[in-house]
Amino acid sequence: MAAPDELFVWEGDWGLPSVNSDCLVVLAYARFSGAPLKVRKVCNPWRSPGGSIPALKTAHKEALWRPSDIIIHLRKQKYNADFDLSAKEAADSLAFVALVQQKLTPAVIYALWVDPKNFVEVTRRWHAEHTGFPLSLFLPGRLQRHQLDKLRLLRGDAGLEADDELEKELYRDATDCMDLLTQRLGTQKFFFGDSPSSLDAFVFGWLAPILKCELPSGKLRQHLKSLDNLQAFCANILLVYFPCQDTPPRPLPPASSAAAGRDAGHVPDRRRKQLLSALAALGAMLSYAALTGMVSVRHGRRGALEQRPRSHRDDGRDRDED
Repeated sequence: MAAPDELFVWEGDWGLPSVNSDCLVVLAYARFSGAPLKVRKVCNPWRSPGGSIPALKTAHKEALWRPSDIIIHLRKQKYNADFDLSAKEAADSLAFVALVQQKLTPAVIYALWVDPKNFVEVTRRWHAEHTGFPLSLFLPGRLQRHQLDKLRLLRGDAGLEADDELEKELYRDATDCMDLLTQRLGTQKFFFGDSPSSLDAFVFGWLAPILKCELPSGKLRQHLKSLDNLQAFCANILLVYFPCQDTPPRPLPPASSAAAGRDAGHVPDRRRKQLLSALAALGAMLSYAALTGMVSVRHGRRGALEQRPRSHRDDGRDRDED
């Protein structure tokens, strides 16, 4: 029997199976279609094929990274969540998926990765705490740059800065998209009746983090919480398809207490940093001493470093002398 495909996703939190929207889309589609994937939850991209998350390593050792490519691969393996859709429903599904990618996705990326308060207090802090030292020093910034590139690609705009006008535009598009989705869903359990499809996976993947994560700047969440059927939609998917998520949403602590807790919980990391700093300082001191002649190397029987006081007669000597 062939080994199952392996799916690498970001670890979960806030009551979600993953904190990453792309990972949630793939996880939901796999559950909807019954694909027997071996899921590996990681917090280090270098532990996944190609250093990117999500990633699917097939039984033939091939690697796929984009959610659309992973879904196409699963369909080729006869795991198709859209199998029962009519031609019209399939066309509607494609149109709404495109709407989500064009209108909702940019706003969610902005809320998590561009908004300064949300990024500093939630997104960067979460990734720094879960990756650990030394990845915590540079990985959150690397991930942010990747998300900014994705946002620029979606908007077709090379310049991108956090400002009120951009935020208003993105959030207006996102709320319009949510309003269309809530009208399309109506009183149904899923968008096309009683069985979930790829559209349900995409909508869940991009709405669930906004619903479950308590961001300091939570304008999108406020609007989403006013749409009862979309809230129930996300809650139903979590209950039915991800029932073992035992990590409830964590309240956001004040920045000062969070920093103190982080220091208390990462004492070994702090000691490693202190040791590395001490070694670097010692190396710098010895290098300075050797360059100024305060310390010289004598080729004696012990070959040790000996310290000698400098006098006025030493000032004119070649410093390369023993």
